[in-house]
Amino acid sequence: MPQGSVAIAPHGTCTVAPPYVPVRARSALGGGWLAWLPLEAPPLSDPPTWFVAVVLVTTAVVLVLSWQPVRNMMSRSQRMNARFNPLHLVGTYGAFGSITRQRDELAIEGTTEADPDPDSEWREYGFRGKPGDPRQRPPQVAPYHLRLDWLMWFAALSSAYSQRWLLELLRRLLAGDRQVLRLLRSNPFPDAPPAAVRVVRYRYRFTTRQERRETGHWWRRQRTTTEVPPVALTDAGDLVQC
Repeated sequence: MPQGSVAIAPHGTCTVAPPYVPVRARSALGGGWLAWLPLEAPPLSDPPTWFVAVVLVTTAVVLVLSWQPVRNMMSRSQRMNARFNPLHLVGTYGAFGSITRQRDELAIEGTTEADPDPDSEWREYGFRGKPGDPRQRPPQVAPYHLRLDWLMWFAALSSAYSQRWLLELLRRLLAGDRQVLRLLRSNPFPDAPPAAVRVVRYRYRFTTRQERRETGHWWRRQRTTTEVPPVALTDAGDLVQC
């Protein structure tokens, strides 16, 4: 990475610039901007008139072109990733064009019964960050990135996001893979792996103040569908539906 730069990692984390960046910043901005820093400013000269004029004109153009994007962002019918002028100098950009208003989460559950039925006891695996147990308070995990929890959130948005890895995750849980289990907050089968696992979908919402006082729960959830029916592991290591 070039000296004095800031890098953005692929999954939303930041790499902080080296400590000598303020020295360069001070030399670029002038002595008055960062006079509070205990640094000796290099000798500076006044910028040429043409440079000041270019900066002022550019600033004025950006301010004028920003009017429509700002108005768009304040609108109820907001357009994301849109351009508002042929020059493409100012627009609205974002990682997500829209945000869902309902929160669905996938829960992975296991049972010790090899041939589960509707009356079987299912125990839920706990994740470190994503909603699971309604009694679990939403944790503060930044600046860390819990990749598995993040993938589970995407899997709840569309099964297309989980086609390549969700069944493999279930296979590893059935095999009691220690490396995978270390990614989780809690393992409901500490003595031996479960005989079967499944994936169910819940719809979550935050509890109201009254519900929080009465139950101590942070979330209210309602089961909606079974995303992956009960599956077991064969002696050959393959998944089969129970």
